[in-house]
Amino acid sequence: MDDAIFAVMTVPAPIVSPAKAVAVARDLWGITADARLLTGERDANFHLRASDGREYVLKFANAAENAAVVEMQIRALAHVVARDPGLLVPRMVPQTDGAIETILDGVRVRLLSWVAGIPLHAAPRSAAQRRACGVALARLGLALADFSHPASATPLIWDLTHAPRLRDVVHHLEPAYARAPVLALLDAYDREVAPLRAGMRSQVLYNDMNIGNILVDPTNPDHVVGIIDFGDLVHTALAIDAAVGATAQLVPTESAAQAMADFIAGFHATRPLLADEMKLLPLLTACRLAMSLVLQSWHRATHPDNPHYRTLSETDMNARLALIADVQAPDTHAAVRRACGMA
Repeated sequence: MDDAIFAVMTVPAPIVSPAKAVAVARDLWGITADARLLTGERDANFHLRASDGREYVLKFANAAENAAVVEMQIRALAHVVARDPGLLVPRMVPQTDGAIETILDGVRVRLLSWVAGIPLHAAPRSAAQRRACGVALARLGLALADFSHPASATPLIWDLTHAPRLRDVVHHLEPAYARAPVLALLDAYDREVAPLRAGMRSQVLYNDMNIGNILVDPTNPDHVVGIIDFGDLVHTALAIDAAVGATAQLVPTESAAQAMADFIAGFHATRPLLADEMKLLPLLTACRLAMSLVLQSWHRATHPDNPHYRTLSETDMNARLALIADVQAPDTHAAVRRACGMA
């Protein structure tokens, strides 16, 4: 197996103590604060609460992260703020000498503003909220539409463009019976998506609208107040970005068809999808669900000391396999088209 595309996931996050984070914030940013370690797949992230009440995120980048990719993320955030100031994303906070980033002991360190709100997984769900999420993701894509950076072509395993590479690690799925439906899904990707991928509308896109990265107002959970974590930014297809966002809307208490329809309707009203993109959405959404399943299982099997991903139970596995089938059902595609006025 060529490990290059998996490299960033295999290198542990930097080991940084809260005391170190406090000292760095004080010495480089002149901020006196308490530090609390946050979860993170690749970086060491700290929530800082300053003595004056302001809040920040201090990031110590993974050693495997390409420096150009980090620079792209910094530039992209500034670009989004300039293009759509009302879209709440983290802002870079300059050091006392004006620098945005520094290198300490070989680790790249930067500070971002804290975006207040509660993550989607902690909020009650609704159709209005799902539509608002679709609108927010479409706005973010529009804000990035004229953004470019050489590092955006860096292969990222979380980009569905590379879904066929899941075959390299699918043997880690347990129970073993889960592998056959995933492999069948990848075969469908090869037939239906891969031949069209080069011609699909593409640009630098967020690619990570998940239940931890969407923030809503705790007093009005139908209102999206922020989008955080630009670590999976990549040049990919617009339909892929929409499919990633759709997976965050899928919950056991709602039908997959209704959840996808609400979200895509919000997206489509803000940035219309083409008929060919709409046709591929159920398959792309199913592939994203499978990608999460495979990479989570692979990561737990090969990096058991990393607590970022929990072990999947057989019940979890069966529920996700059922969801993969649900999003590909004809009723789901029909519901999405109706909601977008394309029936």
